[in-house]
Amino acid sequence: MRNPIIAALTLATLFGASAVQAETTVIRRDAPDTVVVDRPASETRKVERRETSDGCASKTVTKENELGDRKTVTKESCD
Repeated sequence: MRNPIIAALTLATLFGASAVQAETTVIRRDAPDTVVVDRPASETRKVERRETSDGCASKTVTKENELGDRKTVTKESCD
């Protein structure tokens, strides 16, 4: 009579231990590769400002590096 009870308790303990292990989740994430952008040593910048009689103003900035890459940005505002 005692042996079946002990066997049942042993099985319950084993199944309970495996259920606890099944709930453990490990998430591993690899860090993304680092991107390094080298900027050119020299850069020319030209700034133009214009105002009109109706209260509007614009500012244009042009940048060019030694490689010949050029970028122009214009901002306008009216009061």
